[in-house]
Amino acid sequence: MLHQDKKFSGKVALVTGGAKRLGRAISLGLAELGCGVVVHYSTSYDDAQTLCEDIEKLGAQAWALEADFGDEDGCRGLVRRVVEHAGRVDFLINNASVFPADTMDSVTFESVVSCFKINVWAPFVLCREFAAEVGSGKIVNLLDTRIVGYDWAHVAYIWSKHVLGVMTKMCAMEFAPNITVNAVAPGLILPPEGKDESYLERLKDTVPLKRYGNTDEIVRAVGFLVESDFITGQVIYVDGGRHIREAGGG
Repeated sequence: MLHQDKKFSGKVALVTGGAKRLGRAISLGLAELGCGVVVHYSTSYDDAQTLCEDIEKLGAQAWALEADFGDEDGCRGLVRRVVEHAGRVDFLINNASVFPADTMDSVTFESVVSCFKINVWAPFVLCREFAAEVGSGKIVNLLDTRIVGYDWAHVAYIWSKHVLGVMTKMCAMEFAPNITVNAVAPGLILPPEGKDESYLERLKDTVPLKRYGNTDEIVRAVGFLVESDFITGQVIYVDGGRHIREAGGG
């Protein structure tokens, strides 16, 4: 867990895909530091409501807002809705993502478009609206350590994360000097939905540090970036060095 000082008291974060898994951990981690959290969800209404209750138990404010990023226009206006509900928004955490399984042989136009709507287009629209509606603050995009290499079993997904990485740097330039835009690239942290911890055990030898990580390590990286005022356009790999092996083809 993060340190218990309330350094983000009075701040508000929008965490997309915030109701479950890594998004839930980030939401709770920011709340522990005093940050109010707007939990975006698409279909996980019950999870979002439970999370809001857990955040409020920590003494922070919480709101749950629904938006379907699979709809081209589903993300539009979300930043304004956040401000209407919470009164402000200081941090945008673009965490929502889909992870479809496909290969170079099986990937289709439809699967690429579906993946890019959620993993690329929605984060971009939210970045642009955050800059227009808020004017200053911090943005953190969630990438994947394999953007330095390939993921042959999740082709549309890894393409989308490559694009999001480029977009992070372009947004950092476009929205400076009042908005910083950075990214965190997790490695082996959580097994995919439907898998258990044995999935991580099988792959941990691909990590130079010979272990897999945990959500607290991602939360600390996100917290560092939203606290920092002189870092922008950067990617922090929280992966035990796995990106070094990916880049080297090892």
